[in-house]
Amino acid sequence: MRIGIAGIAIESSTFSPHRTTIADFRVTRGADLLARYGFLGGDLVDGVEWLPLLHAVSLPGGPVTAQTYAELSDEIFLRLREAGPLDGLFVDIHGAMSVLGRTDAEADLIDGIRAIVGPEVLVSASMDLHGNVSRRLAAAVDLITCYRKAPHTDAWDTRERAMRNLVARLRSGGRPGKAWIQVPVLLPGEKTSTRIEPAASIYAKVDEVEATDGVLDAAIWVGYAWADEPRCQAAVVVTGDDRAVIAAKAEELARAYWDARRDFAFVAPTGTLQECVRQAIDSTARPFFISDSGDNPTAGGAGDTSWTLDVLLRTPDIVASDLTTLYAAIVDPVAVSAAVAAGVDAEVSVDLGGHVDSGPCAPVLVQARVAAIDLGDPVAGAAVVLVVGGLHIIVTSRRKPYHLEEDFVALGLQPRKADLVIVKIGYLEPELYDLAAGWLLALTPGGVDQDLLRLGHHRIVRPMFPFDPEMADPVLRPELLA
Repeated sequence: MRIGIAGIAIESSTFSPHRTTIADFRVTRGADLLARYGFLGGDLVDGVEWLPLLHAVSLPGGPVTAQTYAELSDEIFLRLREAGPLDGLFVDIHGAMSVLGRTDAEADLIDGIRAIVGPEVLVSASMDLHGNVSRRLAAAVDLITCYRKAPHTDAWDTRERAMRNLVARLRSGGRPGKAWIQVPVLLPGEKTSTRIEPAASIYAKVDEVEATDGVLDAAIWVGYAWADEPRCQAAVVVTGDDRAVIAAKAEELARAYWDARRDFAFVAPTGTLQECVRQAIDSTARPFFISDSGDNPTAGGAGDTSWTLDVLLRTPDIVASDLTTLYAAIVDPVAVSAAVAAGVDAEVSVDLGGHVDSGPCAPVLVQARVAAIDLGDPVAGAAVVLVVGGLHIIVTSRRKPYHLEEDFVALGLQPRKADLVIVKIGYLEPELYDLAAGWLLALTPGGVDQDLLRLGHHRIVRPMFPFDPEMADPVLRPELLA
């Protein structure tokens, strides 16, 4: 069997002024692409020739430029034509890619692929549960699945499942049926974490459904809340050979999600930034983490919003006390260059942040001491620490999420010994979650504002919860797709 591997993976906030270009993508081909899937072995390679075409993945951000999408998709299409006849194709995508001038980028990508490989080639897609599944996308693929955990501790398990299901179907023959249904609910990931109820129980049902006779796979997507596109809403797909069973199970999962819509709550206690900072200062829990959620780069934020920094600099208990506060991070290549030129222990004056996303706050004048410089960060490019009193500000040349303790340690910072750690993030990733003695989610402004009602969606399909909280119950009838 000859099976190709391809994909373009990113989630893109249409509310972010950031624009994603080819420079933001890590592109792999050939042996490097095969090496991405370390689980390939045994029965997955027995009698299978995997053909690595092209995969591109980017940190979440603003919409992808039309030129960037064309460059990546055109190369995938070219490599498909050059590959010759295929039996199958594995498509590794996120599912929330927004491209300027398009409304359903992943469906466009699969349609382009189908135009080359034809209708008989089996196509299997692996997705993030924060992706969107339009009817076009569901109809264009034969097998489709997504993560079942948020945070995404099962991301690679999901990719392996998608590849195993594809190989198994190619060996046994027969194209499975799909029961697809959208659920008119659009919630941020911070309200749908599988760490807590009701998502924990709802996603536990997915495993139960998958174990049912006649079912091959089941998946629930919560959708992507920070794109304003008609496809953005929750969705369910159940795949299998018993059409009556997959339809019934898809309706069961969709109904469970809809019925729980009012029960979804933030994964941590929330408040304004000022409220969260005051609670953290007054608490004895150390280190105390605060999520600066509105500019989270791993949800699509620009990463340079200076609103939170401005508040921190005007808080005497942060800058003029014995407290040690770490703030990660703000992307500002000009400020980094100034700090690098000045050197460690030098004093610098920079207009920090607010150059890309100036909506919440203009650049903030910061007079600080350069405490550390790292010129070799593989993600950030260069990173520096600017210190104002007890506030340690990480500034990067390129957008970088700070999810690991070693990210801080590389700059000489010790989060375990800090009083407050404020991170541009939503729900804490596992390592930070385990490290935090206390945690609050600050509802801050930015391109991925948790308060969806103030973002200004106008292209989503209405009515939809929570935009229309008193809407009538929808008719949740799955559509069977061949």
